[in-house]
Amino acid sequence: MLKKVLVFYTKYFAVWVIAFGVVAYLAPKPFVALRDYMDWFFALTMFGIGAVLQIKDFKRIAQRPIIVLIGSAAQFSIMPLGAFVLAKLFGLEAEIAVGLILTGSAPGAMASNVMSYIAKADTAYSVSLTTVSTLLCPLLTPGLTFILAGSVLKVPFWEMMFSVIKMVIVPLFVGFGVRHYFKDKIEKVLPIFPAISVTFIIFICSLVIALNKDRLGQVTGLVLATAVILNIYGMLGGYGVGSAFRMEVRRRRTLAIEIGMQNAGLGTVLALKHFGEKAAIPAAIFVFICIITASVMAAVWQKTTPDEIRS
Repeated sequence: MLKKVLVFYTKYFAVWVIAFGVVAYLAPKPFVALRDYMDWFFALTMFGIGAVLQIKDFKRIAQRPIIVLIGSAAQFSIMPLGAFVLAKLFGLEAEIAVGLILTGSAPGAMASNVMSYIAKADTAYSVSLTTVSTLLCPLLTPGLTFILAGSVLKVPFWEMMFSVIKMVIVPLFVGFGVRHYFKDKIEKVLPIFPAISVTFIIFICSLVIALNKDRLGQVTGLVLATAVILNIYGMLGGYGVGSAFRMEVRRRRTLAIEIGMQNAGLGTVLALKHFGEKAAIPAAIFVFICIITASVMAAVWQKTTPDEIRS
């Protein structure tokens, strides 16, 4: 019974994000009161992700290094550069521009693995790409933000890098170690970890809305348009890379979802921690956008098996 409840809760991720976003806007105080605990919440989420990973996931990466290299290069080039160009094109103010670039420079989201499965894409490839981008993000996320946004606002590269190591890499490997050494016990509670990740994203999006209640009416229209364009551009770019390298349709779908869905939860935490509340708005809005678009594409692709498609 509990497993069914958790699956239902995770499946309707987008509904809870929107519902609690409305609640946070109407009653912000309870969410604001939990702001000091966001680092721990995110670390717990990464621990859960680590607990889901297995040694075979890393073996999969070693067996197919070229396609993982292509996907990772696309991940950390298409979205950061797209965010930079859009920030310039729309003339976004400094904090919002940095927040958008930081979002584009984040690694892939674990939710993309679920979306890839629903879309009949290559789920194993999705897991490999998410794992590699997560391991690379302590260097590349702050590094790309520093390069692309350093002229707009001071970017604390080293502080950001250590934040990512503390919140992402350490708990990820602790979770992986716990899964490896206590496999039988962890197997019984695995369904709870996706639910924990969903809960964190719901909380962080709600927190940003609560903190920026007075600002949302002024900036949401412009930032929303920018986030939608960035997301669609990322999905098209990912599919295009797969096509250019003559990958099978399942992997093209994977790249579209993986690159279009950033770990905006991490982007939001880093923005709040290092740049302020306003900079977190693009990342929080991007969570809504990428979940909705990926859900729509997954539902469409689910109706057609890749074997029926001529690549």
